[in-house]
Amino acid sequence: MTVLDTKLRFWRMTTAEDRTTATRILTSVITANVDKLVSVFYGTFLKHQEGSMFLNHSVVHGRLSLSLRNWLLNLLNLDEVETDAFQQAQLQIGAVHARIGLPVHLMLEGGSLLKVEIAKILSSLPDVDASDKMAALTVLDEVIDYSMRLMSASYVSDTRNRAHEDEAFRLFALGQDITTERESQRAALMEWCQSVLFDLATGRDVAALEPLAQSPFGLWLRHRAVLMFRRSNILQSIQAIMERVDEEILPAIEHAKRTGSAETVKYIGHLQGAIDEIKYLLSDLFQSATELESGRDPLTRVLNRKFLPSVLGREITLAKKNGLPLSLLMLDVDHFKAVNDRYGHTAGDAVLRQVAEGLMDLARASDFVFRYGGEEFLIVLVETDAPEAFQVAERLRRHFEIRRITLPDETDLKVTISAGVATYEGHPDYEYFINAADAALLRAKQSGRNCVVEHVARAA
Repeated sequence: MTVLDTKLRFWRMTTAEDRTTATRILTSVITANVDKLVSVFYGTFLKHQEGSMFLNHSVVHGRLSLSLRNWLLNLLNLDEVETDAFQQAQLQIGAVHARIGLPVHLMLEGGSLLKVEIAKILSSLPDVDASDKMAALTVLDEVIDYSMRLMSASYVSDTRNRAHEDEAFRLFALGQDITTERESQRAALMEWCQSVLFDLATGRDVAALEPLAQSPFGLWLRHRAVLMFRRSNILQSIQAIMERVDEEILPAIEHAKRTGSAETVKYIGHLQGAIDEIKYLLSDLFQSATELESGRDPLTRVLNRKFLPSVLGREITLAKKNGLPLSLLMLDVDHFKAVNDRYGHTAGDAVLRQVAEGLMDLARASDFVFRYGGEEFLIVLVETDAPEAFQVAERLRRHFEIRRITLPDETDLKVTISAGVATYEGHPDYEYFINAADAALLRAKQSGRNCVVEHVARAA
């Protein structure tokens, strides 16, 4: 539904006289009860199984409470309802709801809840006659429904665009160098297996063995392979074998070693058989992939920023659902403008390419490296808490502090980076997460550059 279509069907049931009466009554009712209405709204949805997932973050609750209060009061400006400013405000609200993944039915349910609560207050007014109450209820119904239609139109449009971006990222992931990726993950799988066998041979405590799901291969499978090979039966089979390794075979080996059972060798054979099965399925999985067009940044070859909403939205969902840590690094090449001014843009491009290479070399296969814009890069660190993320950022900073960049004319140049670190705190909007990392980066630059600064969450 377009905005124009929605506008043409507005004010279907009321006259100008009704709206004048309704404005007077609704102004009195909503102004006097706005805080109560906000309280009822959030009180209801914080008890709602789905709604609480989106509203229980302190910042969300505080900001959206104020936003809802202002939205209710602005509904009274009936002369403004059909203006572009009003429409754009509703469209923006719908886009935010889509961005945080708030189900559209909850948005509509919220509008219905507010209408019911205001209707209850109106019906209890002793000094307003029935016809005026009816006029007020009709106008209220039309205005809120109109707002919901605008929000829904924006929500659907934004969600459709996000779905296209998700699919584009999946296609991009398939378009990478499949052979290199396959061999890299086969090597990671075998490295884990050899590490386990070595630890068993040297008598290491079996209980301390790293689960396959937590290995670099396991992280890649959970965060990257599911995008590259979405809904693949082969991928599901690999995941099932990985679970069997961690939940059945490794505990069986641990028990056999602890009790001195002769079955230790048998279970080690089961482990090797499971790994061989994963290797075979992995080959089939990659063989089934079709090479598609690339979606990398053409200069640096890291991920294109257009995939950031898809990746970050999905990682936030995983973090919330499974209680996993998630962190962002926002990185900036220090004094990059001076490099361009002194050596030229070709030299600047060489700097960005080599910085990107360094980031990719030091990133895990399960992480996501983006060119965020200009000389800024963003790294999504999956299953990484705040102390670990800070260590990663420091390692990157020290790497560039000692690395020499070679310009096209063979000039050696030293560049440094500043970094901002943010760890996911529960806010459902990925833009809030990005802004936190960006704010930390700004403080790093203000602190003299070539340093790492962590985002500090504000008190609730």
